[in-house]
Amino acid sequence: MTASAGSAARPAGDTRPVRVALLVGSARDGRLAPDVAGWFAGVAGRRDDLVLDTVDVAGHLLPASLDADDPLAAALRPRLTRAEAYVVVVPEYNRSVPGPLKTLIDSFQREWEAKPVGFVGYGLGTAGGVRAIEHLRQIFAEFHCVGMKDIVTFPRILDHYDDEGRFPADPEGAAAAAKLMLDQLLWWARALRAAKAAVPYGA
Repeated sequence: MTASAGSAARPAGDTRPVRVALLVGSARDGRLAPDVAGWFAGVAGRRDDLVLDTVDVAGHLLPASLDADDPLAAALRPRLTRAEAYVVVVPEYNRSVPGPLKTLIDSFQREWEAKPVGFVGYGLGTAGGVRAIEHLRQIFAEFHCVGMKDIVTFPRILDHYDDEGRFPADPEGAAAAAKLMLDQLLWWARALRAAKAAVPYGA
């Protein structure tokens, strides 16, 4: 796993935990996304400055032509609205993002607006999900989201399992990369929380 250099300080003021939605971005049979997301949820769960809500795309397979009254979308909408930040666990499929994840993102709009997004990518090759993440940056930018500079990646994902099938084989290094990204994510979430409390976004 890798993370780019950088740091983030925790701003003073509002100390309420940040509500973070963890999007598990693959619905394919045999997917590894639950292993990666489960590891990340464990790392995030050890912090007292966030509350995590996991949204698995496999449990929310939305139709490409979404009906406004679709019950899955109606159930998911308040969870996405309540979230103050997002983390997307995304595999790289054919140099881009999985179709069900793209459909889910496209099915909502104001729910995403003016919130920070972090990324955890993986893939079978050396790119480690970076190309999928770069596509997600462009997609979320359409909703005026702030994409985190620092990311977590697992190149050659199968090499990150130990001999007994535990993931990740290097938990300390992976946790350090996740902490760096989460520190930045929460800084932005609090900054945007304060800004939107002063002036509602789009006003």
